[in-house]
Amino acid sequence: MSKKLDDELAQVAGLDDDEAKDGSGGAAPPVVQPIAAKPSSRKNASLGLLAVLLVMGGALVALFMVGFKEAAIYATPVEDLLSQQDKLLGRKVRVEGELVPGTLAKRDKPCEYRFTIHGKTSAEKQLSVSYPQCVIPDTFRDVPGGGVQVTIEGALKSAGNFEATLVMAKCSSKYDPTKHEMKPGEEQAQGMPVN
Repeated sequence: MSKKLDDELAQVAGLDDDEAKDGSGGAAPPVVQPIAAKPSSRKNASLGLLAVLLVMGGALVALFMVGFKEAAIYATPVEDLLSQQDKLLGRKVRVEGELVPGTLAKRDKPCEYRFTIHGKTSAEKQLSVSYPQCVIPDTFRDVPGGGVQVTIEGALKSAGNFEATLVMAKCSSKYDPTKHEMKPGEEQAQGMPVN
């Protein structure tokens, strides 16, 4: 079987039977010359690859800059928000202030809480807030004496009118390191209900 295979291979290669048997042929097999790449085409390919990588890198940087600008939240007290309301109108903002006593109101249909907050330094600068949710934090209560600190996130829809997407009330209880216990907050000391 190997003799037959050798003969077939010799026939395909174009060798006589004698050349195939002794391995020394009359004619040398053709020499294949490798084709060398032109140096200018290598430079062009490298420059093209560099240009593509630079464009892709620039596009990624631009995407991150534009994307992060939309996700960034500007944090400010009530006074600063009201003084810069033209610049911050419609932008996502986090505002810190104090609940104006007697302004917390709930509407059932559709669910919405409305309240007013004022700045820490000036009670005259007030911001009306609407929070279109049915649930608020347990610590966010209307205390007659005031002092309820609140942080809200959302956007200023019009002059002095804020639509909140998140309401966070600061816990009014404090840790006393000398006694290793929590001091009751103002609403607990006055007997206000806590959910």
